[in-house]
Amino acid sequence: MSLLWPILKKGIFNFKRVAVVDDQREWTFGTLIGGAFFVAQQIVKMTERKNVGILLPTCGAFPVAMLACWLTRKVAVPFNFLLSQDELEYVMKDSDIDLLITVDQMLDFIGGEDKVPEGIKILKLNKMKFKGIPRLRIPPRLKDDEMAVLLYTSGTSGRPKGVMLSHGNVESNTRDSIVHAGLTELDTFISVLPQFHSFGLTACCLIPLTLGAKVVYTARFVPTKILELFRKHKPGIFMAVPSMYGALLSVKSAKPEDFESLTLPISGGEPLSDAVYAGMKERFDVDMLEGYGLTETTPVLNWATHESKKRHSVGKALPSVREFIVDDEDNVLGPNEEGEILVCGPNVMLGYYKLPEMTAEVMSEINVPGESKPVKVFRTGDIGRIDEDGFLFITGRKKEMIIIGGENVFPREIEEVLNYVDSVHASAVIGKRDDMRGEVAIAFIELEEGAEFDEAELRKHCRENLAQFKVPREIRLVDELPRNPTGKIMRRKLEA
Repeated sequence: MSLLWPILKKGIFNFKRVAVVDDQREWTFGTLIGGAFFVAQQIVKMTERKNVGILLPTCGAFPVAMLACWLTRKVAVPFNFLLSQDELEYVMKDSDIDLLITVDQMLDFIGGEDKVPEGIKILKLNKMKFKGIPRLRIPPRLKDDEMAVLLYTSGTSGRPKGVMLSHGNVESNTRDSIVHAGLTELDTFISVLPQFHSFGLTACCLIPLTLGAKVVYTARFVPTKILELFRKHKPGIFMAVPSMYGALLSVKSAKPEDFESLTLPISGGEPLSDAVYAGMKERFDVDMLEGYGLTETTPVLNWATHESKKRHSVGKALPSVREFIVDDEDNVLGPNEEGEILVCGPNVMLGYYKLPEMTAEVMSEINVPGESKPVKVFRTGDIGRIDEDGFLFITGRKKEMIIIGGENVFPREIEEVLNYVDSVHASAVIGKRDDMRGEVAIAFIELEEGAEFDEAELRKHCRENLAQFKVPREIRLVDELPRNPTGKIMRRKLEA
């Protein structure tokens, strides 16, 4: 079942109620729905393709654009505006769009309209006139297996890959999250998470829309601004990455009473450090709760609640999610045994866009004791254990991914940029714990014989070819990178 009809129904019943407050204005549910029908008219006129691009800051215009896509049976493709020019151009071409919904502010941010690949038409929401009554259309009955959203996430090959999420994925994960956490339309959300990110999309856009609850958006994370919003709107729910909570701790004027309304302080996207957890508890009396998920799982898998939690655990799985811990031979392990985390449920993606081989690598079947048929599972690549009470603990990552401020970064992406420099013979990138960002990238390089080490030039090269959050915090020179007998660089030795 699609969320389109329930969202429209909820919006009609709450027509005059404020749905969104962003940096520019307030949006009632009526404004959101009416705006979606206006934009739907333009989509029908401007494209016949299935996928429609969205390049917008965190704001009320995003749900307007997304609902408009669904009203016209299109797939919403939100783009990460923090990507480098090369990466953004790649995902726009790879997604097969010929229409981009955006605003002048975002076009200026990426360097102008000429940065949009040739052949892609641009629909500027800030130039549209939303007056009168839009042409109404009967909303389509979207099927569970129809693609709803195409989200791009970093890939091991150095190129982002598109994650295909269906209407069934989106609906089940939204509904499960609401039930699991006991959310209601009386809740108020505050969000600075980008809506191109699965965490921001589901937790801070689809959940409030489905509930008919109010959400307060701000496009840039400025700790003092977040504090002002807390004081003004008295939110009950704040979902953010740990580094954002860490930044709030640095605001000297913040007081415990500023967070008195906060009932669900959710942390996800990266591990929650003891320093941030203890700081929020001791200074503001805020008892933080962790969650866990991946873009491929729409994204929520686990969510700790005040009634059901253990420190260092990401909580229990959502109602429709099953989780297994397996060894290297895919044998299902028992309580408190450590292995790879495999999951299954209606929230697991359709697959990677135009990448059937990569999809097959992460989707497989395992034999589960006591069950007559193999179970189809998704391989998270994360290592963990489930205790006797069903709480999941993340203990490591099988994949070599680095999580910086909630964004997935693979070492190979940065290494390919460094290795392009003539003076660099080889490079290796690892993640290093950081209280503010969760992790930061540290690069180690071997120079070509006779070359000179110029860290400033290397960092400049990285800034010109990578998104800012991917630029290494440090670039260290080594005489020789550690390698195994086959010549593969051993990153674990660099971590030591």
